[in-house]
Amino acid sequence: MGTGRYAHVWRFDAGRICLDLVATGSAGGAPGASEQLPDPEHLAGWLAAARLVPPGTALPVLDDTWVARFHELRAVLDLLMEAQSGGPRADGMLERVNALAAGAPPGLRAVRAADGELVRALSAAPDCPGLLAVVARDAVDLLTDPVARAALRRCQGEDCRRLYLDTSRGGRRRWCSGEVCGNRERVARHRRRALEKEFPPGVE
Repeated sequence: MGTGRYAHVWRFDAGRICLDLVATGSAGGAPGASEQLPDPEHLAGWLAAARLVPPGTALPVLDDTWVARFHELRAVLDLLMEAQSGGPRADGMLERVNALAAGAPPGLRAVRAADGELVRALSAAPDCPGLLAVVARDAVDLLTDPVARAALRRCQGEDCRRLYLDTSRGGRRRWCSGEVCGNRERVARHRRRALEKEFPPGVE
């Protein structure tokens, strides 16, 4: 399967690829979000958009097993990140991530494109354990970095559960995306003010 067959506008604004994976599920996404990785074709598109594989990389062995394993890692990561926000400890999930992180990620090499430009390529065809290892290692790095852990936030947008790292000055970022949830809240605030002007409180 190639990586460019499915056109989808993916979001990568969480600040870490492990958090971006969590956001692809309906439980960890924005209001009204549905499952974004329902089948191999969608997963192939996400892997390419996330730059876990170079553009144009063929993934002929990507199948439903890959989808199930990425869903499993996503669920584990969601529980671990929830634990960082005061949720129940998830030590068993931590061991699962550690086991996946121990895998060997795909090797990279520099090759010449047709125009002579140096571009990234993989030294061998990527497999599922190797790509899972990339995401799991990112999660291990986040969880063991006190500065990153302290910057972990959950979006304050209405019904949004997306996680992100707040790297703003003063740590005052409220939304996973100012253009999405931030804009949605500004529109809602504008509508409330317009209604209050038209129907002031206490006026019959």
